[in-house]
This record gives sequence, structure tokens and C-alpha cells, in this order.
Amino acid sequence: MTRKVTFPQLGNYNIPIEMVFEEGMDVEYLKPPKMTNKTLEIGSKYSPDSVCAPFKFMLGNYIEAIENGAEILVSVGGLCRLGYYGELHEQIIKDLGYDVTFVNFAQTKLSKPSSWYEKFKTLNPDMSLIKIGEVIPVFLKMIEYLDLTDNFMRKNAGFEVEEGSLDRLYNRYLAEMRGISSLREIKNFQKKYMKAFKEIPLNKPKNPLRVAMVGEYYTIMEPFSNHYIERWLAKRGIEVERWMNLTNTIIDRPEKEVRKHIKPYAKYDLGATSMYTIDRALHCAKAHYDGIIHVKSAGCMPEIDSMAALQNISKDYKIPILYISFDSQTSDVGLQTRLEAFYDMIMMRKKKII
Repeated sequence: MTRKVTFPQLGNYNIPIEMVFEEGMDVEYLKPPKMTNKTLEIGSKYSPDSVCAPFKFMLGNYIEAIENGAEILVSVGGLCRLGYYGELHEQIIKDLGYDVTFVNFAQTKLSKPSSWYEKFKTLNPDMSLIKIGEVIPVFLKMIEYLDLTDNFMRKNAGFEVEEGSLDRLYNRYLAEMRGISSLREIKNFQKKYMKAFKEIPLNKPKNPLRVAMVGEYYTIMEPFSNHYIERWLAKRGIEVERWMNLTNTIIDRPEKEVRKHIKPYAKYDLGATSMYTIDRALHCAKAHYDGIIHVKSAGCMPEIDSMAALQNISKDYKIPILYISFDSQTSDVGLQTRLEAFYDMIMMRKKKII
């Protein structure tokens, strides 16, 4: 009997992750608990004060999953401090007395396939590489479709004739996606649901307020960590643009093009997601968006460095940018006050321009 495996919550990407573990690696996947304030409290209690909020969220999520029966914890690498977090998470969790196995993919190398094979075998010694090869295309297609659907939601969720109709359909979409394990199934599934999404009546103005969200990887993609900013914007009839997702940054990864685009504002790669932050801010400024919201965890150096470029973009293209840093002390009240002031400003600015 295989042991239960888990991976920290990251938006809805745990659906394709679950499929890979269960169908490809033949292990039991334990869905991580939903992020709550308790998750952050647990993570903050056992984390060094100086680490960023994503570290604390992931640690809290690991501990909650262990309490629910997880026996193997999976970690991934990254281009910033995330690459070191797996080892520190493991040390903290073992110091707390938990007897679990930690599989850290930050220790693998793309140039060394055997390092990946060794990690896979830790998850399940009897796993089949053939089965993994069969589910990887489904995994990638699931991610692509999730991102396409999320993009549709961001552009339309604030304009339903019947409030909540898109959200109800979206929840059914997510629930039904679980259990799909073939390319044919996922393609037919996506076609069916996109037709249903487009049939929901909308009352969308010709020229709605448009706001772009840019910023640090985890905070922008895990809605609980940014206090559900996208939902807040949608409720005020704002079309949201958020390019940062796994399809664009991992699967497609247009690094060469991005380097060319941002050259007037950043001659060098500032690390992690900073290039993409600058590129998308520049793109949306040129496209005459009404405003940009830059989100990051407190202390995220690559995103702090990118702010100088964002300020220059704001000045050159006369576009307002709201900078928000999140940590374990961020309050809903303070955040809402800043968002409301930003909303009032871009609304008045749009009326003046029109």
C-alpha cells in the first residue's frame, strides 16, 4: 500500500497535480487543506521572522496536511529563495517531531534525468515511467485549460446578468475536472464547458475599467495569499488582466522576447519573476489599461528591484500603479481602504479622459 503524498496549495493547480500523482505515479494523493488564517498562523509560528509569506503559507499547509495523514511531502525549486525553502521546511518539520519523507525536486537537474528518476522512485519504488509519460501531456493540457478558463473568468466575472452564475459554473467545472485522465476526455470536457461559459448572459460595457495584476509568483497565483484581490475587482465591474500563470511562465516561457521588450527599462534580468512583471506592466501601459496593481510578499528582492522600472513606466505612460506588499500581518481593512482609494482614482481618471 502506497503512502499518502501531498503538495502545498497553489490556486487550482492541485487538480492536475493530483492526476499526475494518482494516475502517473500510482500513489495516493492527499488534497492539501484549504488555505485559511489558521494555515498562516501555524506557518508563522514555526518560521523565521525574516522569510517571506509564501514560505509561511507552505509550511503551515504542510503541517496541516501531516495532521490529516500526509506521509510524503513534495517540494519544488525556484529561481529565488524558493530553491532553498524545501531544505528549510524539511528541517523545521523534522525538528517538530514529525516522521515524514520529504521529496525535494529542487535537488534535481534538467541536465541529469537520473536525478528526477531517483525522486520519482522515492514516491513509489514500483512506479512506471511509461505511465508517467502517458499522463504528462494530460497534465500540461489541464494546466493550459485551467489558465484559459481563469483568464475568461477574470475578464467577465464582474459583468454577469445573474450575479454568481459564472462562479457556480466554474465550481462545477473544477469538480468535474477531477477524475479526467486522458487527452480525449480533457479536450471534450474543455470544449463543453467553454461553450457553457460563453452562453451565460453578460451585461458588459463597451469600454469597462481594465486593471492589470503583476507581481510575485506565489502571491499573485494563490488567491488567499493576496486576500482575493481579483474577486474584489470583479465585484466592482473591472476587467482583470493577469498574465502570470504556469502556462505562460513554465510551459511557454517567452524569455527571449521578454528581454527585448523590457530593455529600455531593465538591461539585466533582476531575478525570479521580475522580468515578467516589468514586461506585463509595459504591455498593459501601452494598451491603455486604466491601472496596474503590483503584488508581492514583503521582502521579495526581485520584485522590490522591479519597482524602479515600474515607476518609470508609470511616469512615461501616465498610468497609476498601486504597490501592495503582503505579510502575515496584512489586514483586510487596511488593504480594502487602499483598494477603494485606487478604484476611486482610476474611475475619476477614466471619466476625465472620456
